[in-house]
Amino acid sequence: MVRKVLIIGGGFSGMAAAIQMRKAGIDVDLVEIDPNWRPEGAGITVNGPTLRALETIGVFDEFARRGFTSSGVDLFTPTGQKIGEIPTPKVAGSDVPGGGGIMRPELGRILADATRGSDVSVRVGCTYTAIEQTGDQVTVAFTDGTTDTYDLVVAADGVHSKTRERFFPEVKPPQYIGQGVWRTVLPRPAEIVRPRMWLGGTVKVGVNPVSQTHLYMFITEARPEKTNLDPATFPDLVTSMLKSFPDPIVQSLIPHVFAAEAAIDYRPLANLLVPAPWNRGRVILIGDTVAATTPHLASGAGIGIESGIILAEELAKAATLQDAFDGFHARRWERCRMVIENSERLCRIEMENGDKAEHARIMRESVMALTQPI
Repeated sequence: MVRKVLIIGGGFSGMAAAIQMRKAGIDVDLVEIDPNWRPEGAGITVNGPTLRALETIGVFDEFARRGFTSSGVDLFTPTGQKIGEIPTPKVAGSDVPGGGGIMRPELGRILADATRGSDVSVRVGCTYTAIEQTGDQVTVAFTDGTTDTYDLVVAADGVHSKTRERFFPEVKPPQYIGQGVWRTVLPRPAEIVRPRMWLGGTVKVGVNPVSQTHLYMFITEARPEKTNLDPATFPDLVTSMLKSFPDPIVQSLIPHVFAAEAAIDYRPLANLLVPAPWNRGRVILIGDTVAATTPHLASGAGIGIESGIILAEELAKAATLQDAFDGFHARRWERCRMVIENSERLCRIEMENGDKAEHARIMRESVMALTQPI
């Protein structure tokens, strides 16, 4: 049925799809426009379901070796009084821990090594110039001057996907949601052995170990207008927010914000949920191209990786390509919708300093839903 696939984009979802399709005996070409194939960002927090997906791919042990795993999340007031914790229950079908953290570029390298090791044909610094569907095949022209034909094209070219613009022209680009996130990497105090968050009105501070020596700190803040900020001001802006959290642990982190290795990153948050189906003929979109979420459930990378896995599974077992698409959408739509819509609700509660009980309920229900089989 499907013997040869092109994957556009070497991000997490594209690499997951490539690795799993090779296991199913499908020939895979992957093109990545970045000549350095270099994932951007600081740290990344992942939940147990994402670790289960990495285990399915075969890279969990490497994640555990190069990152940090733990279970549970501690909640504190700005002064350091513990007010509760969020449990991270075991996921169905796996004994992986409840969550973890790692540097985003490090996770990218792990998956890139696994992709190349799966005998995927990878071309970096390359993308497509034209896609034409004719009957039972797709003809693709590339920026390196070559042309090839495929049974299926998988677009995993990110939230600003040009493939989505072409095949789903009715879909509006992601819209700013009114909250921004700051991310930075700092030395890890010995007492930080699992994620913890300090809740302070419309600003939330969190930390998560990403290695034996470092942690990843994230700060979410309400910003009604989407603004361009000068990176030269980042350390002072971060410090001003941290000063309103007098817990000695938070205060001890402030001097490190000014170090070069802190690599402070600021991103205005947006989300995207394209109505299913996510294919147009033999071209299907996965990951952030159709289902991009804010980080409030630590599931953005996870749902993209899962989608790559599930698409490969459905292609391997379905009698027809349409059967594979139907099975894929049946397994992915509701799960992705839940993550994106619940994350947005959590975001709005935080921005508005809203009902903490509702926030806790949504977190609890979402965590339990995500532990279920995919």
